[in-house]
Amino acid sequence: MARAIERIEQDIAALQEAIRAIATELQSAYASYLNSLGLAVRKQLILASYHLCTQGYPENFLHLSLNQRQQLQQAIRKLGQLAAEQLLIYLTSEESAEDEVDEEDEIDEVDEVDEVDEEVTPSSSSLFLNTSNSQYLTANTSDPIELAKWQQKLEEVAHEILKKLSHDANLLLQKAGVLPKKLPEPILAAAAAASEASAEVMPGPPNLLNLVIEIENEQQSENSGLTQIMAINLRLGEIEFADVTLSSDRKRIRSILVQLNKLGREYKKRYKEKAIAEAEAAWRASWFED
Repeated sequence: MARAIERIEQDIAALQEAIRAIATELQSAYASYLNSLGLAVRKQLILASYHLCTQGYPENFLHLSLNQRQQLQQAIRKLGQLAAEQLLIYLTSEESAEDEVDEEDEIDEVDEVDEVDEEVTPSSSSLFLNTSNSQYLTANTSDPIELAKWQQKLEEVAHEILKKLSHDANLLLQKAGVLPKKLPEPILAAAAAASEASAEVMPGPPNLLNLVIEIENEQQSENSGLTQIMAINLRLGEIEFADVTLSSDRKRIRSILVQLNKLGREYKKRYKEKAIAEAEAAWRASWFED
């Protein structure tokens, strides 16, 4: 015989309250994590760009004038700043029209700063994702499934922003003349480049793709050549590994998720128990002896 429905509902209410507390704690943990990630991303983007310009393609970088180098460095810093701001957008409970206007002004400002040459300026809003259909988490979230989906979406967004940032940074370096003009788009997009046929990943500095790719000669297909290519590919695992604060924030998130999973299992168990109790009550209510 199942427990009384009223008692089960009390247990469910207590679980919902605990889950709401977890939701608040998880939001706080991600606010700290994404803030730390934004700072770390800016640092690692600059470091990866430094390695690429000084070790990957030093000759190309030396061909730039002092003014061109400064313009490139300024544009790279701006890209990192935009990415850091974009990471925090997904923690906002609502987006007002005023916020959207401010964001557009800030993006436009990138194109006007010190009249940076158009060829090495980040394209307006190219880094920014569409947030109009974003799923925001409210403070009273008591559904563990909804909370888990929000967390997974947030992780996907972080990876997507890093991917777009890598792509935009590589385009920036290519337009400036540091990266080869004919660098394949899959490399610039930093999308599964290592899995391309006839490509071999080489060891190197973090957040960089260091590849040797076999390129066939169009005129003499038998005489193919190996070309070494280096490009920026920011990776969350490497960024976290290099930053103590970020690693600590990640550990906190994992600890909270362990608690959420435990509550989620109990929540599901109680709802099943309630359904059984209600079904038994419905059976008894409709049963008549012959």
